[in-house]
Amino acid sequence: MLAAEMHEKEQTILEITARLDMRDEETAKRVESPEYQALLRKAFRDWAGTESEEKRVLIRNLLANAASATLASDDVIKLFLEWIKDYSELHFAVIGAVYNSAGITRGSIWRKLGRPIVREDSSDADLFRLLIRDLSTGGIIRQHRETDYAGHFIAKRSLRTSTSKGETKAMKSAFDEEEQYELTALGDQFVHYAITDLPPKLEFKQASSADFNETEKEL
Repeated sequence: MLAAEMHEKEQTILEITARLDMRDEETAKRVESPEYQALLRKAFRDWAGTESEEKRVLIRNLLANAASATLASDDVIKLFLEWIKDYSELHFAVIGAVYNSAGITRGSIWRKLGRPIVREDSSDADLFRLLIRDLSTGGIIRQHRETDYAGHFIAKRSLRTSTSKGETKAMKSAFDEEEQYELTALGDQFVHYAITDLPPKLEFKQASSADFNETEKEL
């Protein structure tokens, strides 16, 4: 098992290197920096949480993009590594559904996941509520909100609904078709860094992974 884990780490390092132009001075400087090396060490320390090929690919994409892009700070990249460790593939499928269809409803997300219609009191409905709650409280998705010219969120106006005497009011469905969801700024950056794959460089040679050798020895 340890040998398989080391092989996965080595493969990931090689794939990261294949996606970077190490002849670019800024990229090479970034890869050799203590800050980037710290990101590598954190990613591989938490490797036990990378229990699937999908998560391995997310880490590869994140580290490759973190070496070549400067949209997010290293503190944000560390948060993304925590998300990959803590969330499941189903969480990431929900993130993908929201990213591809901004303003999507919970019901539409459920259908995009290819799931059948289920009862509101079923375990599947409870699981879906949990997924939405995890991603909402985690700051990855949110209900759509209008903003003013300065980017301030505008508070929603509360709509009071009258209930006739004797009428029972049902709770909002797990698969609601009214409230719209979108990615937060953090969620959007997560997609850019972890889900977007840099294409390998055609001129890549395995020997170019020497820049990562010191990190690999520490793992």
